[in-house]
Amino acid sequence: MLSAARGLAAATATRRTFLSATGAAAALALTGALPGIAPLGSKPKDHRPLFTLGVASGDPLPNAVVIWTRLAPGPLEPFGGLDDRPIKVEWEVAEDEHFRRVVRRGTATARPEYAHSVHVDVRGLRSWRHYFYRFRANGQLSPIGRTRTAPAPHELPAMTMAVASCQAFYDGFYTAYQDVAQRDHDVVLFLGDYIYEVGVGPTAGIRNQPVPVDFAGEIFTLDEYRARYALHKTDPDLQAAHAASAWVVTLDDHEVEGNWSGDISEDGLPGPEFLVRRANGFRAYWEHMPLRLDQSAEGPSIRLHRHLRFGRTADLSVLDTRQFRDDQPGDGSWLPPDAVSLDPARTITGAAQERWLLDTVRRSPSRWNVVAQQVAMAQLDRKTGPDLELPMDTWNGYAASRNRVLTGVRDRGVDNFVVLTGDLHRSVAADLKLDFADPASPVVGSEFVTTSISSGKDGVDVDATGRALLAENPHVKFQNVQRGYLSCRLDARQWTSEYRVVDKVTTRDGTPSTRATLVVENGRPGIHQV
Repeated sequence: MLSAARGLAAATATRRTFLSATGAAAALALTGALPGIAPLGSKPKDHRPLFTLGVASGDPLPNAVVIWTRLAPGPLEPFGGLDDRPIKVEWEVAEDEHFRRVVRRGTATARPEYAHSVHVDVRGLRSWRHYFYRFRANGQLSPIGRTRTAPAPHELPAMTMAVASCQAFYDGFYTAYQDVAQRDHDVVLFLGDYIYEVGVGPTAGIRNQPVPVDFAGEIFTLDEYRARYALHKTDPDLQAAHAASAWVVTLDDHEVEGNWSGDISEDGLPGPEFLVRRANGFRAYWEHMPLRLDQSAEGPSIRLHRHLRFGRTADLSVLDTRQFRDDQPGDGSWLPPDAVSLDPARTITGAAQERWLLDTVRRSPSRWNVVAQQVAMAQLDRKTGPDLELPMDTWNGYAASRNRVLTGVRDRGVDNFVVLTGDLHRSVAADLKLDFADPASPVVGSEFVTTSISSGKDGVDVDATGRALLAENPHVKFQNVQRGYLSCRLDARQWTSEYRVVDKVTTRDGTPSTRATLVVENGRPGIHQV
């Protein structure tokens, strides 16, 4: 979703110059090569802390998990305050937080061409176990992170997951992440807009902290994207949430540019220039996320749709609804359905990913079939009366794509289908139906949309759009426009979603609470409020 901070776009002339039409710029995007990094010279007397961006883990398997860090003594400085030399990094994984029972250790190399980030795919672990991990470089120890492997294929344990999205740094503090860390989730799903590409202003918005003057404008270059991730990752609450649980991540639009679609720039950049920008955004994204090496960006492409199995409790299909979509109708705002949005050939996932998703859920042996993705799938009409007004940047602008998926779920006999979504900056819980206009149409699944961590500032309990959503959409069971996240518990009997909200994010003293608790019972499609 777009931010008013785009008013700072006038400060972007130098970044657009970077993207000017040179054959070399287009070649960079298409080959995946990196821009040259000029040596800065060594800093032997610079003894600043190296692990300023914390640690993270992600994509747990029954026997493996990725652990991550990035060395950055000057996180907001060019190249994180380091020169162009690779740095040896030692890592350890233990069964206890005091590292008396170390089970895996090794050495990695933090390379300048990857912004001195480290991604270690730790193998040979036991299933459904907590582990602790840390790094050491140049005599310094990192903070300690805790993670958990996935259950073994035959296990059916209860598990918990947090679902979050949309964390505009300038709009508020990340208070919700304190709650995420304290509630001890087994896994955290982050569904997009980890950063925002627009300027943060000279005082980082409501945070009232100084940032370098370059942060005032929209970002385009690889170094600018890297610096924006570094700014976000300096937040202590975000670091705490990363250190507390394994994360499973995917991106939406603002990791590159607001409302981009496939190879189409909503800012009007010519195709080759936008591909360079997309390559820069993807590269910086992978460098700062706990993703495996085979998920690294290749120029303007990155493979983010993937499948993770949590024993017989949950199959998790992670989608990418940006990279392969057709352009959204209009500018992606709320509009009546038209010939474009109803075109049977249009897709939000691309044909290959759509087939992959339906094949994956068809083969699932797990109790819950979960899709983690970016934008609302349920029909969301906000216009009073018989006419419709729908958000075209979501599956509502791709009606045929939604119909194919939901019909495919029905036809394949997929039980307990749950979609987890971000993007809207509001909480919404809705039944998924084959025909949203027909009250008798069968419910084939449930969707839980999480609100934003901070985007949109404090918010309210209900606004005019929220009242319209409840009045015009019988399948919508709940809505709220405060900040927060979704806390879920899955077991063999039911799915429970708690909407955790924070009363304010524009000051540091916000208080979290449960605004609503909703459940889906095993074998009975449909959401019920407790």
